[in-house]
Amino acid sequence: MRSRKSAHSGNPHRDPGLAAAYVRMSTEHQQYSTENQLDTIKLYATAQSLEIVRVYTDAGKSGLRLEGRDALIQLFSDVESGALGFSTVLVYDVSRWGRFQDPDLAASFEVRCRQAGVSIHYCAEQFSNDGSPVSNIVKSLKRMMAGEYSRELSVKVFAGQSRLIQLGYRQGGMAGYGLRRQLVDAAGNPKAELAIGEHKSIQTDRVKLVPGPPVEVSTVNWIYQQFVEAGYSEIEIAQQLNSRGLQNDLARQWTKGGVHQVLTNEKYIGNNVWNRSSFKLKKEHVRNDPEQWIRADGVFPSLVDHVIFAAAQEIIQSRSYRMPDSEMLERLKKLYEKAGYLSGMIINESDDCPSSTAYQYRFGESSAYVLAHWLHSLTGLRLRHR
Repeated sequence: MRSRKSAHSGNPHRDPGLAAAYVRMSTEHQQYSTENQLDTIKLYATAQSLEIVRVYTDAGKSGLRLEGRDALIQLFSDVESGALGFSTVLVYDVSRWGRFQDPDLAASFEVRCRQAGVSIHYCAEQFSNDGSPVSNIVKSLKRMMAGEYSRELSVKVFAGQSRLIQLGYRQGGMAGYGLRRQLVDAAGNPKAELAIGEHKSIQTDRVKLVPGPPVEVSTVNWIYQQFVEAGYSEIEIAQQLNSRGLQNDLARQWTKGGVHQVLTNEKYIGNNVWNRSSFKLKKEHVRNDPEQWIRADGVFPSLVDHVIFAAAQEIIQSRSYRMPDSEMLERLKKLYEKAGYLSGMIINESDDCPSSTAYQYRFGESSAYVLAHWLHSLTGLRLRHR
């Protein structure tokens, strides 16, 4: 039986017999349920004559970073204030504390507690967290293993999602105007149409895009005809739609940006495109180059003719060629100064700035954001990725 280490004796407000428990369950590791973790922690506390006075629970939270883990943040606050008087924090194992990619980050959080006079016990590990050289070596290995597990899992998840995209299944996101999300079973048989905000509940079910109501499908084609054949701009088309009392898929009035999205999204010609941007291992959003996109062409029913779709892209692309690079960037800078931040939608809604698609055509998917970060050095630009 491992002996219980008392808290820092220099803090008179901490009771060596009081402890707090921290449990975390991430969506990718369901076998570590918070209840199972807590059962083990309670057994450990009983064996060590510790009384648990507070349980901190982060349910469905990734261990890749501290942000979003409100219970752990509150734990640190209570540790440093000493208000609850506990001297020990009980955690199931090293990975529940966190699967940080930087093992030193996980170590720093433990040091943070220790400096406040609170020790960390890993209840299911086969070593005592007593500060000995052996303990520190084992913890370092465990932290690196926890981070490596996340990296390997990220690769496997990405491969699985890519495969589903190529099979014609939708991976998140709203259907969009004129389309609906169709829930299908493992054999591909339709089950139900998913409303906005609804998600599948069975792991083997999949989601495909199907045409929406006929009035919406005809409206999508009308938008393309007005843009390509009649020569109307996005803002003029939006005004016409609103004057007819038509609302978008969110039951709101049409905007320039909303029309632009209909005119540029390949799902309207049946293409399934994914990985335009990525957020792997909870790091910064990255805008990926087109060669990194995962795509499957012709897997959804096409709402518009491929020829008119291609014509729309040519019109959008040609609009940016009439404007020098310097002017495009100057307008982007002025838009930021007016709006306070930049996003694809903000750019598309602007009457003075070329569309986000035009910037992508001119500078490339990633280069446009490199240029935007260059503007950051001049104006303090703040970017929103959507």
